Amino acid sequence: MSLPIVAIIGRPNVGKSTLFNRLVGKRLALVDDQPGVTRDRREGDANLLGLEFRIIDTAGFEDEDAQTLPGRMRIQTQAAVNEADVALFVVDSRAGVTPLDEEIGRWLRSSDTPVVVLANKAEGKAGETGVIEAMALGFGDPIPFSAEHGEGMADLFSALLPHIEREEIEVEEEDPDAPGAPLKFAVVGRPNAGKSTLVNKLLGEDRMITGPEAGITRDSISVDWEWESPEGPLPVRLIDTAGLRKKARVEEKLEKLSVADTLRSIDFAEVVVLLLDATRGLEVQDLKIADRVLQEGRALIIAVNKWDVAENASSLFNGIKGALEEGLSQAKGIPVLTVSAATGKGLDVLMKVAFETREAWSRRISTGQLNRWFERAIEANPPPAPGGKRIKPRYVTQIKSRPPSFVLFGTRVDLLPTSYQRYLVNSLRREFDFGAVPVRFTMRAPKNPFDHDKN
Repeated sequence: MSLPIVAIIGRPNVGKSTLFNRLVGKRLALVDDQPGVTRDRREGDANLLGLEFRIIDTAGFEDEDAQTLPGRMRIQTQAAVNEADVALFVVDSRAGVTPLDEEIGRWLRSSDTPVVVLANKAEGKAGETGVIEAMALGFGDPIPFSAEHGEGMADLFSALLPHIEREEIEVEEEDPDAPGAPLKFAVVGRPNAGKSTLVNKLLGEDRMITGPEAGITRDSISVDWEWESPEGPLPVRLIDTAGLRKKARVEEKLEKLSVADTLRSIDFAEVVVLLLDATRGLEVQDLKIADRVLQEGRALIIAVNKWDVAENASSLFNGIKGALEEGLSQAKGIPVLTVSAATGKGLDVLMKVAFETREAWSRRISTGQLNRWFERAIEANPPPAPGGKRIKPRYVTQIKSRPPSFVLFGTRVDLLPTSYQRYLVNSLRREFDFGAVPVRFTMRAPKNPFDHDKN
Protein backbone atom coordinates (compact mmCIF):
# COMPACT_ATOMS: atom_id res chain seq x y z
CA MET A 1 0.00 0.00 0.00
CA SER A 2 1.36 3.45 -0.86
CA LEU A 3 2.29 5.91 1.86
CA PRO A 4 0.14 8.99 2.59
CA ILE A 5 1.50 12.22 1.08
CA VAL A 6 2.27 15.46 2.95
CA ALA A 7 3.19 18.57 0.92
CA ILE A 8 5.18 21.43 2.47
CA ILE A 9 3.89 24.82 1.23
CA GLY A 10 4.97 28.39 1.97
CA ARG A 11 6.59 31.53 0.64
CA PRO A 12 10.38 31.55 0.02
CA ASN A 13 12.83 31.24 2.91
CA VAL A 14 10.47 30.24 5.72
CA GLY A 15 12.39 27.00 6.40
CA LYS A 16 10.56 24.46 4.22
CA SER A 17 13.70 22.57 3.16
CA THR A 18 15.04 22.55 6.75
CA LEU A 19 11.72 21.00 7.81
CA PHE A 20 11.95 18.46 4.96
CA ASN A 21 15.46 17.43 6.03
CA ARG A 22 14.31 17.17 9.66
CA LEU A 23 11.43 14.83 8.76
CA VAL A 24 13.38 12.54 6.39
CA GLY A 25 16.32 12.43 8.80
CA LYS A 26 18.88 13.34 6.11
CA ARG A 27 20.24 16.46 4.45
CA LEU A 28 18.55 15.70 1.12
CA ALA A 29 17.33 19.20 0.26
CA LEU A 30 19.71 22.11 -0.27
CA VAL A 31 19.44 24.76 2.45
CA ASP A 32 20.74 28.32 2.26
CA ASP A 33 19.86 31.75 3.64
CA GLN A 34 18.96 33.17 0.24
CA PRO A 35 15.36 32.66 -0.93
CA GLY A 36 14.37 30.48 -3.88
CA VAL A 37 16.87 27.63 -3.41
CA THR A 38 14.28 24.89 -4.00
CA ARG A 39 12.82 24.91 -7.52
CA ASP A 40 11.48 21.43 -8.26
CA ARG A 41 9.39 19.17 -6.05
CA ARG A 42 11.62 16.93 -3.92
CA GLU A 43 10.19 13.80 -2.30
CA GLY A 44 11.36 11.61 0.56
CA ASP A 45 10.12 9.03 3.08
CA ALA A 46 9.48 10.68 6.46
CA ASN A 47 9.16 9.18 9.91
CA LEU A 48 7.65 11.38 12.63
CA LEU A 49 7.64 9.57 15.98
CA GLY A 50 6.70 6.34 14.18
CA LEU A 51 4.19 7.97 11.80
CA GLU A 52 5.34 7.16 8.26
CA PHE A 53 4.44 9.21 5.20
CA ARG A 54 5.79 10.55 1.89
CA ILE A 55 6.88 14.19 2.20
CA ILE A 56 7.12 16.66 -0.71
CA ASP A 57 9.26 19.79 -0.44
CA THR A 58 8.06 22.48 -2.84
CA ALA A 59 9.42 25.73 -4.26
CA GLY A 60 8.58 28.96 -2.45
CA PHE A 61 5.14 30.14 -3.60
CA GLU A 62 5.46 33.38 -5.57
CA ASP A 63 2.68 35.34 -7.29
CA GLU A 64 4.28 35.62 -10.75
CA ASP A 65 3.19 35.09 -14.36
CA ALA A 66 3.03 31.38 -15.30
CA GLN A 67 5.54 31.90 -18.14
CA THR A 68 8.28 33.14 -15.79
CA LEU A 69 10.58 30.82 -13.84
CA PRO A 70 8.86 31.65 -10.49
CA GLY A 71 5.52 31.08 -12.23
CA ARG A 72 6.58 27.65 -13.47
CA MET A 73 7.79 26.86 -9.95
CA ARG A 74 4.33 27.80 -8.58
CA ILE A 75 2.66 25.37 -11.00
CA GLN A 76 4.81 22.55 -9.56
CA THR A 77 3.74 23.56 -6.04
CA GLN A 78 0.07 23.50 -7.04
CA ALA A 79 0.49 19.99 -8.50
CA ALA A 80 2.04 18.81 -5.20
CA VAL A 81 -0.91 20.13 -3.16
CA ASN A 82 -3.42 18.47 -5.49
CA GLU A 83 -1.91 15.01 -4.94
CA ALA A 84 -1.30 15.42 -1.17
CA ASP A 85 -3.41 14.01 1.68
CA VAL A 86 -2.57 17.09 3.76
CA ALA A 87 -0.63 20.35 3.20
CA LEU A 88 1.80 21.75 5.79
CA PHE A 89 1.53 25.53 5.40
CA VAL A 90 4.77 26.95 6.84
CA VAL A 91 5.02 30.58 7.96
CA ASP A 92 7.92 32.43 9.59
CA SER A 93 6.78 33.32 13.11
CA ARG A 94 9.60 35.85 13.51
CA ALA A 95 8.57 37.78 10.40
CA GLY A 96 4.84 37.48 11.16
CA VAL A 97 2.10 36.94 8.57
CA THR A 98 2.92 38.75 5.32
CA PRO A 99 0.61 39.67 2.40
CA LEU A 100 2.04 36.73 0.43
CA ASP A 101 1.20 34.39 3.34
CA GLU A 102 -2.38 35.68 3.18
CA GLU A 103 -2.44 35.13 -0.61
CA ILE A 104 -1.21 31.52 -0.15
CA GLY A 105 -3.86 31.01 2.53
CA ARG A 106 -6.64 32.18 0.16
CA TRP A 107 -5.34 29.81 -2.53
CA LEU A 108 -5.15 26.85 -0.11
CA ARG A 109 -8.74 27.47 1.04
CA SER A 110 -9.87 27.05 -2.59
CA SER A 111 -8.37 23.53 -2.73
CA ASP A 112 -9.84 20.35 -1.25
CA THR A 113 -6.61 19.42 0.55
CA PRO A 114 -6.66 19.69 4.39
CA VAL A 115 -4.19 22.27 5.76
CA VAL A 116 -2.08 22.36 8.93
CA VAL A 117 -0.34 25.67 9.71
CA LEU A 118 3.21 25.42 11.05
CA ALA A 119 4.65 28.58 12.64
CA ASN A 120 8.36 27.92 12.12
CA LYS A 121 11.32 29.63 13.85
CA ALA A 122 9.21 29.87 17.01
CA GLU A 123 12.01 29.09 19.45
CA GLY A 124 12.34 31.76 22.15
CA LYS A 125 10.09 34.80 22.65
CA ALA A 126 10.84 36.40 19.25
CA GLY A 127 8.29 34.19 17.50
CA GLU A 128 5.34 34.52 19.91
CA THR A 129 3.65 37.39 18.04
CA GLY A 130 3.92 35.60 14.70
CA VAL A 131 2.28 32.47 16.13
CA ILE A 132 -0.70 34.54 17.28
CA GLU A 133 -0.91 36.31 13.89
CA ALA A 134 -0.98 32.93 12.10
CA MET A 135 -4.33 32.15 13.75
CA ALA A 136 -5.92 34.73 11.43
CA LEU A 137 -5.09 32.57 8.38
CA GLY A 138 -8.22 30.56 9.15
CA PHE A 139 -6.84 27.02 9.46
CA GLY A 140 -7.19 26.58 13.21
CA ASP A 141 -4.46 26.90 15.81
CA PRO A 142 -0.96 27.05 14.28
CA ILE A 143 1.74 24.75 15.65
CA PRO A 144 4.72 26.59 17.18
CA PHE A 145 7.72 24.82 15.68
CA SER A 146 11.47 24.99 15.12
CA ALA A 147 12.67 22.97 12.13
CA GLU A 148 16.25 23.97 12.97
CA HIS A 149 16.13 22.63 16.54
CA GLY A 150 13.40 19.98 16.29
CA GLU A 151 10.98 21.66 18.74
CA GLY A 152 7.26 20.94 18.37
CA MET A 153 7.54 17.44 16.87
CA ALA A 154 4.92 15.93 19.21
CA ASP A 155 2.37 18.66 18.36
CA LEU A 156 3.03 18.17 14.64
CA PHE A 157 2.47 14.41 15.09
CA SER A 158 -0.91 15.05 16.74
CA ALA A 159 -1.98 17.48 14.00
CA LEU A 160 -1.01 15.18 11.10
CA LEU A 161 -2.31 11.92 12.58
CA PRO A 162 -6.04 12.39 11.76
CA HIS A 163 -5.26 13.28 8.14
CA ILE A 164 -2.78 10.56 7.20
CA GLU A 165 -3.28 7.59 9.53
CA ARG A 166 -4.14 4.51 7.51
CA GLU A 167 -4.54 0.92 8.56
CA GLU A 168 -2.10 -1.81 7.59
CA ILE A 169 0.56 0.37 6.04
CA GLU A 170 3.52 -1.86 5.25
CA VAL A 171 6.81 -0.42 4.04
CA GLU A 172 9.32 -2.99 2.88
CA GLU A 173 13.04 -2.37 2.57
CA GLU A 174 14.19 -2.45 -1.06
CA ASP A 175 16.50 -5.30 -1.97
CA PRO A 176 18.53 -4.01 -4.95
CA ASP A 177 19.20 -7.59 -6.09
CA ALA A 178 15.57 -8.69 -5.89
CA PRO A 179 13.73 -9.37 -9.17
CA GLY A 180 11.71 -6.32 -10.12
CA ALA A 181 13.72 -3.87 -7.97
CA PRO A 182 13.60 -0.35 -9.47
CA LEU A 183 16.41 0.66 -11.82
CA LYS A 184 18.18 3.62 -10.17
CA PHE A 185 18.83 5.77 -13.22
CA ALA A 186 20.56 9.16 -12.91
CA VAL A 187 20.76 11.78 -15.67
CA VAL A 188 23.89 13.95 -15.49
CA GLY A 189 25.66 16.45 -17.70
CA ARG A 190 26.59 20.07 -18.19
CA PRO A 191 23.99 22.83 -17.61
CA ASN A 192 21.29 23.17 -20.29
CA ALA A 193 22.01 19.80 -21.94
CA GLY A 194 18.30 18.94 -21.62
CA LYS A 195 18.34 16.69 -18.55
CA SER A 196 15.04 17.88 -17.07
CA THR A 197 13.39 17.90 -20.51
CA LEU A 198 14.44 14.26 -20.97
CA VAL A 199 13.03 13.25 -17.57
CA ASN A 200 9.76 15.07 -18.30
CA LYS A 201 9.46 13.30 -21.67
CA LEU A 202 9.97 9.89 -20.08
CA LEU A 203 7.37 10.67 -17.41
CA GLY A 204 4.91 12.12 -19.92
CA GLU A 205 4.34 15.22 -17.76
CA ASP A 206 6.04 18.51 -16.87
CA ARG A 207 7.39 17.13 -13.60
CA MET A 208 10.64 19.13 -13.75
CA ILE A 209 10.87 22.85 -14.37
CA THR A 210 12.55 23.54 -17.70
CA GLY A 211 13.42 26.63 -19.69
CA PRO A 212 16.17 28.42 -21.60
CA GLU A 213 17.84 29.60 -18.40
CA ALA A 214 20.95 27.54 -17.57
CA GLY A 215 21.13 25.98 -14.10
CA ILE A 216 17.39 25.85 -13.28
CA THR A 217 17.73 22.48 -11.52
CA ARG A 218 19.58 22.81 -8.22
CA ASP A 219 18.55 19.76 -6.20
CA SER A 220 18.80 16.20 -7.43
CA ILE A 221 15.17 15.12 -7.81
CA SER A 222 14.16 11.47 -7.53
CA VAL A 223 10.89 10.28 -9.14
CA ASP A 224 9.47 6.74 -9.21
CA TRP A 225 8.15 5.72 -12.63
CA GLU A 226 7.43 2.67 -14.78
CA TRP A 227 8.87 2.16 -18.25
CA GLU A 228 6.46 0.39 -20.58
CA SER A 229 8.88 -2.13 -22.07
CA PRO A 230 7.83 -4.65 -24.75
CA GLU A 231 7.76 -7.30 -21.99
CA GLY A 232 5.62 -5.18 -19.66
CA PRO A 233 6.07 -2.32 -17.15
CA LEU A 234 9.45 -2.12 -15.38
CA PRO A 235 10.02 0.09 -12.29
CA VAL A 236 12.54 2.93 -12.53
CA ARG A 237 13.76 5.53 -10.04
CA LEU A 238 14.63 8.52 -12.23
CA ILE A 239 17.12 11.01 -10.79
CA ASP A 240 17.37 14.44 -12.41
CA THR A 241 20.50 16.34 -11.35
CA ALA A 242 21.96 19.84 -11.43
CA GLY A 243 24.31 20.66 -14.31
CA LEU A 244 28.02 20.17 -13.60
CA ARG A 245 30.14 23.12 -14.70
CA LYS A 246 33.92 23.37 -14.85
CA LYS A 247 35.37 23.59 -11.34
CA ALA A 248 36.75 27.09 -11.90
CA ARG A 249 33.21 28.30 -12.67
CA VAL A 250 31.65 26.76 -9.56
CA GLU A 251 31.92 29.87 -7.43
CA GLU A 252 28.72 30.48 -5.50
CA LYS A 253 28.13 28.56 -2.28
CA LEU A 254 24.73 27.42 -3.58
CA GLU A 255 26.19 26.02 -6.80
CA LYS A 256 28.83 24.14 -4.81
CA LEU A 257 26.01 22.56 -2.80
CA SER A 258 24.25 21.58 -6.06
CA VAL A 259 27.42 19.97 -7.42
CA ALA A 260 27.91 18.00 -4.20
CA ASP A 261 24.27 16.88 -4.42
CA THR A 262 24.79 15.67 -8.01
CA LEU A 263 27.90 13.72 -7.01
CA ARG A 264 25.93 12.03 -4.21
CA SER A 265 23.29 11.09 -6.80
CA ILE A 266 25.96 9.41 -8.92
CA ASP A 267 26.97 7.38 -5.86
CA PHE A 268 23.33 6.36 -5.31
CA ALA A 269 22.62 5.39 -8.92
CA GLU A 270 23.13 2.03 -10.64
CA VAL A 271 23.18 3.31 -14.23
CA VAL A 272 24.15 6.88 -15.13
CA VAL A 273 23.39 8.49 -18.48
CA LEU A 274 25.72 11.36 -19.40
CA LEU A 275 23.68 13.68 -21.61
CA LEU A 276 25.61 15.62 -24.26
CA ASP A 277 24.30 18.57 -26.26
CA ALA A 278 24.59 17.79 -29.99
CA THR A 279 24.78 21.52 -30.75
CA ARG A 280 27.90 21.84 -28.58
CA GLY A 281 29.59 18.45 -29.04
CA LEU A 282 31.90 16.76 -26.54
CA GLU A 283 33.96 18.92 -24.16
CA VAL A 284 36.65 18.18 -21.60
CA GLN A 285 34.09 18.68 -18.80
CA ASP A 286 32.01 15.81 -20.24
CA LEU A 287 35.01 13.49 -20.08
CA LYS A 288 35.64 14.52 -16.46
CA ILE A 289 32.03 13.74 -15.54
CA ALA A 290 32.25 10.36 -17.32
CA ASP A 291 35.49 9.55 -15.54
CA ARG A 292 33.90 10.39 -12.18
CA VAL A 293 31.00 8.01 -12.91
CA LEU A 294 33.40 5.19 -13.80
CA GLN A 295 35.66 5.88 -10.81
CA GLU A 296 32.60 5.44 -8.57
CA GLY A 297 31.98 2.06 -10.21
CA ARG A 298 28.67 3.03 -11.83
CA ALA A 299 27.51 1.77 -15.23
CA LEU A 300 27.71 4.56 -17.83
CA ILE A 301 25.74 5.34 -20.99
CA ILE A 302 26.43 8.34 -23.26
CA ALA A 303 23.35 9.92 -24.87
CA VAL A 304 23.72 12.73 -27.41
CA ASN A 305 20.65 14.94 -27.02
CA LYS A 306 19.06 17.42 -29.49
CA TRP A 307 19.95 15.01 -32.32
CA ASP A 308 16.91 16.27 -34.25
CA VAL A 309 18.66 19.65 -34.74
CA ALA A 310 22.27 18.38 -35.08
CA GLU A 311 24.31 19.52 -38.07
CA ASN A 312 26.73 17.18 -39.90
CA ALA A 313 25.31 14.33 -37.81
CA SER A 314 27.54 11.54 -39.17
CA SER A 315 30.85 13.35 -38.62
CA LEU A 316 29.65 14.61 -35.22
CA PHE A 317 28.81 11.08 -34.06
CA ASN A 318 32.14 9.66 -35.28
CA GLY A 319 33.99 12.53 -33.64
CA ILE A 320 32.31 11.92 -30.29
CA LYS A 321 32.98 8.17 -30.50
CA GLY A 322 36.65 8.80 -31.32
CA ALA A 323 37.10 11.32 -28.50
CA LEU A 324 35.50 8.91 -26.02
CA GLU A 325 37.74 6.04 -27.12
CA GLU A 326 40.76 8.26 -26.59
CA GLY A 327 39.62 10.05 -23.43
CA LEU A 328 38.10 7.02 -21.67
CA SER A 329 40.53 4.30 -22.64
CA GLN A 330 39.83 2.51 -19.33
CA ALA A 331 36.33 1.62 -20.52
CA LYS A 332 36.16 1.09 -24.25
CA GLY A 333 32.80 0.24 -25.76
CA ILE A 334 30.59 2.52 -23.64
CA PRO A 335 27.16 2.68 -25.36
CA VAL A 336 26.73 5.94 -27.32
CA LEU A 337 23.12 6.67 -28.28
CA THR A 338 21.41 9.54 -30.08
CA VAL A 339 18.19 10.92 -28.60
CA SER A 340 15.85 13.88 -28.70
CA ALA A 341 14.37 14.80 -25.33
CA ALA A 342 12.06 17.26 -27.12
CA THR A 343 10.48 14.71 -29.48
CA GLY A 344 11.08 11.50 -27.50
CA LYS A 345 13.03 9.85 -30.32
CA GLY A 346 15.49 7.21 -29.08
CA LEU A 347 14.24 7.20 -25.48
CA ASP A 348 12.87 3.65 -25.60
CA VAL A 349 16.24 2.45 -26.90
CA LEU A 350 17.92 4.38 -24.07
CA MET A 351 15.80 2.62 -21.42
CA LYS A 352 16.33 -0.80 -23.04
CA VAL A 353 20.11 -0.30 -22.99
CA ALA A 354 19.91 0.98 -19.38
CA PHE A 355 18.24 -2.23 -18.16
CA GLU A 356 20.67 -4.40 -20.16
CA THR A 357 23.60 -2.46 -18.71
CA ARG A 358 22.33 -2.90 -15.16
CA GLU A 359 22.01 -6.63 -15.77
CA ALA A 360 25.69 -6.80 -16.78
CA TRP A 361 26.69 -4.53 -13.87
CA SER A 362 24.90 -6.89 -11.43
CA ARG A 363 26.14 -10.16 -12.99
CA ARG A 364 27.74 -12.89 -10.86
CA ILE A 365 30.00 -15.57 -12.33
CA SER A 366 30.60 -18.88 -10.57
CA THR A 367 34.14 -19.69 -9.48
CA GLY A 368 34.09 -22.77 -11.74
CA GLN A 369 33.23 -20.74 -14.83
CA LEU A 370 35.82 -18.13 -13.92
CA ASN A 371 38.63 -20.58 -13.57
CA ARG A 372 37.84 -22.45 -16.78
CA TRP A 373 38.09 -19.06 -18.54
CA PHE A 374 41.24 -18.23 -16.55
CA GLU A 375 43.03 -21.44 -17.58
CA ARG A 376 42.33 -20.73 -21.25
CA ALA A 377 43.47 -17.10 -20.92
CA ILE A 378 46.76 -18.12 -19.21
CA GLU A 379 47.40 -20.83 -21.79
CA ALA A 380 46.79 -18.44 -24.68
CA ASN A 381 49.03 -15.76 -23.20
CA PRO A 382 51.29 -16.93 -20.31
CA PRO A 383 52.26 -14.26 -17.76
CA PRO A 384 55.72 -12.67 -18.13
CA ALA A 385 58.62 -13.29 -15.75
CA PRO A 386 59.92 -9.81 -14.84
CA GLY A 387 63.57 -9.99 -13.77
CA GLY A 388 63.51 -13.74 -14.33
CA LYS A 389 61.05 -14.25 -11.44
CA ARG A 390 58.24 -16.65 -12.23
CA ILE A 391 54.69 -15.44 -11.56
CA LYS A 392 52.28 -18.27 -10.74
CA PRO A 393 48.59 -17.26 -10.98
CA ARG A 394 46.48 -19.90 -9.25
CA TYR A 395 42.76 -19.01 -9.33
CA VAL A 396 40.23 -16.19 -9.63
CA THR A 397 37.06 -15.55 -7.63
CA GLN A 398 34.34 -12.88 -7.76
CA ILE A 399 34.03 -11.11 -4.42
CA LYS A 400 31.07 -8.87 -5.31
CA SER A 401 28.89 -7.48 -8.08
CA ARG A 402 27.56 -3.96 -8.69
CA PRO A 403 30.23 -3.35 -10.06
CA PRO A 404 31.72 -6.80 -10.82
CA SER A 405 34.82 -7.19 -8.65
CA PHE A 406 37.35 -10.04 -8.86
CA VAL A 407 40.46 -11.14 -7.00
CA LEU A 408 43.35 -13.10 -8.58
CA PHE A 409 45.33 -15.24 -6.13
CA GLY A 410 48.80 -16.62 -6.78
CA THR A 411 52.53 -16.31 -6.19
CA ARG A 412 53.93 -12.85 -7.03
CA VAL A 413 50.76 -11.87 -8.91
CA ASP A 414 51.24 -8.37 -7.44
CA LEU A 415 54.19 -8.09 -9.87
CA LEU A 416 52.02 -8.59 -12.97
CA PRO A 417 52.56 -5.66 -15.37
CA THR A 418 49.64 -3.30 -15.97
CA SER A 419 49.50 -4.41 -19.61
CA TYR A 420 48.95 -8.05 -18.59
CA GLN A 421 46.31 -7.07 -16.04
CA ARG A 422 44.56 -5.15 -18.84
CA TYR A 423 44.73 -8.25 -21.03
CA LEU A 424 42.99 -10.31 -18.32
CA VAL A 425 40.26 -7.68 -17.75
CA ASN A 426 39.55 -7.32 -21.48
CA SER A 427 39.44 -11.09 -21.92
CA LEU A 428 37.08 -11.36 -18.92
CA ARG A 429 34.79 -8.68 -20.40
CA ARG A 430 34.54 -10.51 -23.72
CA GLU A 431 34.03 -13.95 -22.18
CA PHE A 432 31.19 -12.94 -19.85
CA ASP A 433 29.68 -10.09 -21.88
CA PHE A 434 30.30 -7.35 -19.33
CA GLY A 435 30.37 -4.73 -22.07
CA ALA A 436 31.76 -1.43 -20.82
CA VAL A 437 30.62 -1.64 -17.18
CA PRO A 438 33.43 -1.01 -14.67
CA VAL A 439 35.27 -4.20 -13.72
CA ARG A 440 37.47 -4.23 -10.61
CA PHE A 441 40.38 -6.69 -10.74
CA THR A 442 42.86 -6.92 -7.85
CA MET A 443 45.85 -9.18 -7.14
CA ARG A 444 46.56 -11.08 -3.92
CA ALA A 445 49.97 -12.64 -3.36
CA PRO A 446 50.33 -14.55 -0.06
CA LYS A 447 53.19 -13.50 2.20
CA ASN A 448 55.63 -16.40 2.56
CA PRO A 449 58.46 -15.85 5.06
CA PHE A 450 60.49 -18.66 3.42
CA ASP A 451 60.13 -17.24 -0.10
CA HIS A 452 63.22 -15.10 -0.77
CA ASP A 453 62.53 -14.78 -4.52
CA LYS A 454 64.78 -17.72 -5.36
CA ASN A 455 62.44 -19.32 -7.84
